Amino acid sequence: MSLSPRENLLSLWRRQGYEYAPASFQLCPLQIECFHAHYGSDASYPDTFSFPLRYLESSFIKAKEQDWSRYYPCKIFHPGTNFSIWGVANEPAPGSLHITRMHHPMENLSSLEQFQSYPYPEMNPADEAPAKAEIQSLHERGLVAAAPMSCTVWEIGWYLRGMEALMMDLITEDPIADYHLERLTEIACCRVQLFAAAGVDLICLGDDVGMQKALLLSPGHYRSWLKARLTRIIRAAKAINPRVLISYHSCGYITPLIPDLIEAGIDVLDPVQPECMPFEEIYQTYGDVLSFSGTLGTQTTLPFDSPENVRKVTLRNLEIAGNRGGLLCSPTHMIEPEVPWENLEAYLQALRDFSASHTSPALSENSSASQ
Repeated sequence: MSLSPRENLLSLWRRQGYEYAPASFQLCPLQIECFHAHYGSDASYPDTFSFPLRYLESSFIKAKEQDWSRYYPCKIFHPGTNFSIWGVANEPAPGSLHITRMHHPMENLSSLEQFQSYPYPEMNPADEAPAKAEIQSLHERGLVAAAPMSCTVWEIGWYLRGMEALMMDLITEDPIADYHLERLTEIACCRVQLFAAAGVDLICLGDDVGMQKALLLSPGHYRSWLKARLTRIIRAAKAINPRVLISYHSCGYITPLIPDLIEAGIDVLDPVQPECMPFEEIYQTYGDVLSFSGTLGTQTTLPFDSPENVRKVTLRNLEIAGNRGGLLCSPTHMIEPEVPWENLEAYLQALRDFSASHTSPALSENSSASQ
C-alpha cells in the first residue's frame, strides 16, 4: 500500500479515491474486556485494527472553578461522581453499567447576571506545545490528528442548563439564552483557531439535534439559534487553515438540516444512523459535496443481525460510496455489551475483503492527501 492510514482517510473523505476501507469504532468497558480476552491484556484495539485516526488529549481549555458545590445546593452525590470542566456533574447510576446520571449546574439560575458571573472554562494557550507534539507524533505514525469538540454549542448548552430549561429559554426568547449560547460559541471559535493553528487534520464538532424520527429542534429554531453560530465556528477554523476538515456529529434523524449543515461548511456528516436516515438516499442526494461516517446500525444490525448480514450491510454501504470514497463505514455509536463479538469481527473481515477487491482511481494530481 502506497498511502499511510492518514493519507488514505483524508483522500477518502475528500472523495479523491482511496486504497482500502479503514475501520473505526468505540468499545464500551465490557467490550474492551472482551477484546482483551481475544487479543491479550496489553493489546490496544485502535492499534490492533489499524484505526487511521486518534483524538488529541490537549483541549485548549481549563476549568475556572474547582468547587462546584454552590451550584448544587443541598445535593448529596453518590461516591464516584465527577465534575466536568464546565461544572456538569456525572453521577454513577447503579445497575446502568457505564451510563451516568447528569446534573445541570445552571438549572436553577434565573437572571442574566447569574449567567454572566458563571465560571465558564477559560482558554489554555499552554496546551499549544503539547498539542503540536501530539500532532507531530501522530503524523510520524501516519495517523490523522483529530480535535474532539463534539457537544459544541447546543449540547453543552443544555448539559449546563438542562434541556427543558434551555428549550423554554429559546421559546420565550429569553436574553439569557442568547448570552449563554454566545459564550459557548466564542469559546468554540477560540478553540478551533488554536487547533487549526497547531496543525490538526480534523476538527470534530457536533450537537445532537435529532431524535429517532423527528428533529429535537424545529428547523426554524435551529436556524435562528444555532446555524449562524456553527457557521462562525467553522469559518474561524478555515480562516486559519482552509484545508482542515470539519466533521459534524448528530445522532438520529436530521435529514431536513443537512442542507443547512452543508451551507455552514461541514465536510463530514457523522454518523448517518440507518434506523433514522437511509444512507443510499442521503449519499445520492449529497455525496458530491459531503462525506460521511457511520451507516452500520448499533440499534439493529450489530446487536441483533447475524454475522452474515453484518457483512452484507457493510459491503453494500461501501459499494454505495464506490471507488471515489466519501464513507468511513463504521458503527454509528459505541459498541455496547449486547453486540456479539462475532458481529464485530464480521464487520472487520468485510472491510478487509472489500479492500482486497477494491480498485482505486488515481488521486487528484492537483491535491495532496497528506495536507
